[in-house]
Amino acid sequence: MIDIAYPPHPYKIKEEGGREIIFDEIRKQWLVLTPEEWVRQNFIQYLVQAMQYPATLMAVEKEIQVGGMRRRCDIVVYRDAMPWMIVECKEMKVPLTTTVLRQVLNYNVRLQVAYLVITNGTTTYAASISGERAEWITAIPTYK
Repeated sequence: MIDIAYPPHPYKIKEEGGREIIFDEIRKQWLVLTPEEWVRQNFIQYLVQAMQYPATLMAVEKEIQVGGMRRRCDIVVYRDAMPWMIVECKEMKVPLTTTVLRQVLNYNVRLQVAYLVITNGTTTYAASISGERAEWITAIPTYK
């Protein structure tokens, strides 16, 4: 498990139509503030602020085709114009089970990244991928 120290951030949150919405700085749009969206937005800020990942090289809710079906990756980080990391976010009360791991591994069949991350905001795991081998790692990799 990886400990994440989420940085403070002045999120833009407002109420509209009886529900809270949050401004996604990557997608440049307002979104319903669901528990999963809260985890996603905090993890994005962790990558950008604490880990110095370039926000311009992230895709959020990236649509891909897996086995003829449309799927959405929560966060895809690019490096050298290629997908480099997939982050799968779940809301805090969702445990990170083998089902979640299988989900991100299925995305990787299509994207072939070097790193996979699963998080529910309180618990985070990451793996380094090399060919057919995956190895758990103890820290989020640096971008540089």
